[in-house]
Amino acid sequence: MGRRVVDDPEFIFELRVCRWAERQWPPTGEGRDLAVLVARQLGIRSRRYDTLVFECDPVALDARGVFGDDRLESDMLHVLTNAPTSYGYYRDVLPDPGYSWNHVRETIHAADERGLIDTRRDSNRIEIRRRYRYPDWVNRVVAIENKPDLSASAAAALADQIERDVALGLADEVWVATEATDDDVTPALYERLPVEAGILAVGETVDVAWNATALATDEPGTRILDRPDGGEHDLSAARFEYASVAWKREKRRQIAERAYERGWRSYVDTMRPDCREFELRDPDLPLPYCRAKGRYVTSAECRHACGSFTPEPPAWRSKGWPIEGGPGKGYKRLLARQRDRRR
Repeated sequence: MGRRVVDDPEFIFELRVCRWAERQWPPTGEGRDLAVLVARQLGIRSRRYDTLVFECDPVALDARGVFGDDRLESDMLHVLTNAPTSYGYYRDVLPDPGYSWNHVRETIHAADERGLIDTRRDSNRIEIRRRYRYPDWVNRVVAIENKPDLSASAAAALADQIERDVALGLADEVWVATEATDDDVTPALYERLPVEAGILAVGETVDVAWNATALATDEPGTRILDRPDGGEHDLSAARFEYASVAWKREKRRQIAERAYERGWRSYVDTMRPDCREFELRDPDLPLPYCRAKGRYVTSAECRHACGSFTPEPPAWRSKGWPIEGGPGKGYKRLLARQRDRRR
């Protein structure tokens, strides 16, 4: 495949990969009837993934909807997944959370206000009962690192991160997406990346240059803390710690909840669609375009401090021109509807 010349920054490349994954996952073409949820820039404290693809059980994903569009934090999940089907004193029916019971009680009140559990008082004792069963709606989690243009040095730095991802095994598969070249894919990737990582060559189409190997998410993982620089006189030992299966399961569920709330179109929340120069030229592939700059723009560029920022007239936002608040709010509604359809 010939190299496709583009001026898109990595941010735009990332959005292109997200849209492709939403429509075409899995890349092998098998199992296209999967329910797929795609999100970007999510992860754990020590690792933020560019793109995450969640392969979901369609029925369970639909059942998740009864809990609302907002994410369920870890303390809320602790209550919802352990609440009994009949009333019981919360300290008796919930496992010890490892933190203050006062915080658990506050979470119970929050869950009750959101209509997620039933509560009642027996004297001064708060009893709880499950209203809905929280479903196990995610089957597999796939991480994609987006690097459109890779030099040998950049590939070396990326390889170190991918090796850590493979060792930890938080995701079921790890992929790298890069711009297609005349050599099909950047040769440095083949030389540097661990064999377990898949490679996607992104051009007019997205081709699998190397298939990913399924990782052992149901086994303890290895969190690499430090490793030798590899110099001739470097005799230092690598430092690592183990990540338990329970820890991995909890982190996957927390990440999935954040993905359910945000999706990948939430980038518009950090941009200025209320600027006259902002435009989504293709609603089916909603890439943020700036008419003043004559190109696609990143979140860092599209902000109030931009010298080309031209706010919409207040009348557009307050008097319903041309439809309920002007083009900017229209773009936000469009992306929100698309996100809701995926959920």
